[in-house]
Amino acid sequence: MLTLEQLKKKSDKRLIGLHPVFELVLEKLIERCYARGVWVLITQGLRTYAEQDALYAQGRTKPGQVVTKAQGGYSNHNFGFAADFALLLRDGRTVSWDTLRDDDKDSLPDWSEVVEEAKKLGLEWGGDWGSFKDMPHLQMVFGITTAQFRAGKRPTQTQLNAVLARLNKLNMEDEEMTAEEKAAFKALQNTVQKQADRIKVLESATKLSKVPAWAEQACINAKGAGVLDMANDGSYDFYRLITLLDRSGLFKKGGIA
Repeated sequence: MLTLEQLKKKSDKRLIGLHPVFELVLEKLIERCYARGVWVLITQGLRTYAEQDALYAQGRTKPGQVVTKAQGGYSNHNFGFAADFALLLRDGRTVSWDTLRDDDKDSLPDWSEVVEEAKKLGLEWGGDWGSFKDMPHLQMVFGITTAQFRAGKRPTQTQLNAVLARLNKLNMEDEEMTAEEKAAFKALQNTVQKQADRIKVLESATKLSKVPAWAEQACINAKGAGVLDMANDGSYDFYRLITLLDRSGLFKKGGIA
């Protein structure tokens, strides 16, 4: 079983030369997929014009299968804003481009999980292209064409800052709760909502003229937690339930959100 750091290290060489912000996005992609049980490997990153021309010759003037339509200077790989990925299998050595594979047995193909996370990060996927689908390809080009890249145009600082802000937001979300914690918190919210609905029913029942002394502090705590607008005119059962919920700690700070 590879650790996240061991997995990331396997992509290090392919990240060299990429634009620093794009590199951060790819590193975040690896992290988020790892959290889902999917191991992503970056297999291609920056290419020189000469490397691109050699790849273009494959299947044309050289043996092999045609793998690109772009000559040197006509691929986003040449400018540090594109990368190719594959899946790393659980043996930690075998690389797969099988788009139907589901190594973590969650019924969702691992490839689609990578694409899902990539799009959350603002990446474009080559599998969405109409004329020449490039399934392993990811890029972030900010609407800049290869002709504009060749002419020296690059993303503005405002565009780059927007990407960094998105990464920061995702970092905060990831650090706040694990998937298990989010599920538990959601269950707690549902429980609280059911109890709040029950309280409303009890409020409409026979009402007491004033809050019993033994329920006063519980009502104060419930109001502070936002469950009650007012505590007057409740029934005996209503005050009893509020008191029980308060004793369970539900109205303490952090108990309800």
